[in-house]
Amino acid sequence: MVYEKNQLLTIDITDMTADGEGIGKTDGYPFFVKDTIIGDQVQIRITRVKKNYAYGRLEKVVTPSPFRIETKCPFHRQCGGCQIQAMSYQRQLQFKESKVKNNLIRIGGFTPKLLDKVMEPIVGMEEPFYYRNKALYPIGADKEGNPVAGFYAGRTHSIIANTDCSLGVKENKEILEKILSYMKENHVTAYDEAAGRGLVRHVLIRKGFQSGEIMVCLVINFRAGKNTDFLPNQEKLIDSLSNVKGMTSISVSINRERTNVVMGKEIHTIWGKDRIKDTIYVRSVENDFAAARRGITFSISPLSFYQVNPIQTEKLYSLALSYAGITGKEIVWDLYCGIGTISLFLASKAKQVYGVEIVPQAIEDAKRNAAQNGIENVEFFVGSAEEVFPEKYEKDGIRADVVVVDPPRKGCDRTCLDTVLKIGPDKIVYVSCDSATLARDLRILCEDGYEIERVRAVDMFPMTVHVETICCLSRIK
Repeated sequence: MVYEKNQLLTIDITDMTADGEGIGKTDGYPFFVKDTIIGDQVQIRITRVKKNYAYGRLEKVVTPSPFRIETKCPFHRQCGGCQIQAMSYQRQLQFKESKVKNNLIRIGGFTPKLLDKVMEPIVGMEEPFYYRNKALYPIGADKEGNPVAGFYAGRTHSIIANTDCSLGVKENKEILEKILSYMKENHVTAYDEAAGRGLVRHVLIRKGFQSGEIMVCLVINFRAGKNTDFLPNQEKLIDSLSNVKGMTSISVSINRERTNVVMGKEIHTIWGKDRIKDTIYVRSVENDFAAARRGITFSISPLSFYQVNPIQTEKLYSLALSYAGITGKEIVWDLYCGIGTISLFLASKAKQVYGVEIVPQAIEDAKRNAAQNGIENVEFFVGSAEEVFPEKYEKDGIRADVVVVDPPRKGCDRTCLDTVLKIGPDKIVYVSCDSATLARDLRILCEDGYEIERVRAVDMFPMTVHVETICCLSRIK
């Protein structure tokens, strides 16, 4: 059969892509349809036709899947940030666990029999909403010129006005409405990307879940003038925001670049402290993450990298510590260490920990965090893992009993993997935010002397297709 653009069609959704699009077939010809889930029967309008597949837009759900639920957010389809919010949470967890397993089979080349043996149940959340401790809202204007805050619609830079995202903390709504009210009353302009004009570009909000401390940073297209204030009638905004419970820091980030980079490098605190603090606890994996062992407090600036889901971060890092199997005699290397979050937990058990990170500011944060927690058996180096690690091993004779890697989405650099293989630690703990690149890297490691001991997915991002995975590898004797 020949299919054409704008044609209406009714299909059954029998599968889903890793990105959360539903897949339905007619006569073996696949259609990819966003906002559908396995088990749906849907009417679609064909939007694009290729030789071997086509895309369709959901027109209506004819018969809903048994896994389909009412969504909490009325904007979830337009926004695109919560790709699978219409799916029951238990089914989301199954989808993510299957995604990790399928990537390990298809890309990593591991057998289903092995994975059935080494994979442990996914770690989900009791409350899969309001978990994000960080939110970054673009600021724009509506048709009447009023300032709005929200999120970009999928694959666009059109802002969907929404101050009440169901993934963020409840304080976000109050803070955004205060900022928008201040902008309207004081005729403060929103940034216009096309023209490169306007003042307020984005608003960053961070909250410490344990400390309750809140930070607000306005990203502004600011040109210095005679007035020393960064914002018109700046004190009015400060008076308004400082009344929010927990408000600790108000700052501005100067960004005049016409790029997609959100934060500027120049930060000025206009009220309160430069940073907020938060504490993460190591928990007992054996006791289903119930009992806290030790808390480590982190100092967080507007530019600091810090995991956005602190509840699941505690579980993820507790697993990392458990997988490493540290007894107190080991030398541990934490590659891609960031601000030292995993490093400092490892140091509570290890003889000595060395962290490596290519971003200088992150290493400054890591050293500050170690000092404020009184942790002395950890040392941090600025540089790429593939350069620093072998240099310290070969020139200074620093061994590695355990190596922990927590790379960006693109996975580990091949040179870094070759260095790890050359040094040959007893254990490798791999924390991954992309199971596809994890599978690729595990294949390299397991072809050259290592085997998988344990794998576990951790749902750090409920309602989205993203999932974190942690894996323990041991050297074959």
